[in-house]
Amino acid sequence: MLGASLNPDRYSNIAVKKLLLNNFQVTALGSKAGKIGKVVIENKIINLDNVHTVTLYLNKFRQKEYYDFIISLKPKRVIFNPGTENLDLYRILDKNSIKYIEACTLVLLSTNQY
Repeated sequence: MLGASLNPDRYSNIAVKKLLLNNFQVTALGSKAGKIGKVVIENKIINLDNVHTVTLYLNKFRQKEYYDFIISLKPKRVIFNPGTENLDLYRILDKNSIKYIEACTLVLLSTNQY
């Protein structure tokens, strides 16, 4: 997850908890280091392997610094949660054959479509 928040009222924080409840492995990056339950929020880019899904909770302007990182992960898909839509990144993902969807992670989880 990109854009994880320590604030328990933020959707990214709630999504981390729901992903864990649904037995998904979660790696979280945010602007502030800390923890959501057992998940450590990293505030720097880290090396990751075998990433299936990147779920975004960053607006399109804050996403720019992560373009190369997202591509380097070679995820199967990127989820653009409401408010994160980004035509520039869609084009980059298309060029790299990475699927993406505009959807809400919380809705996908609650409807067993994640």
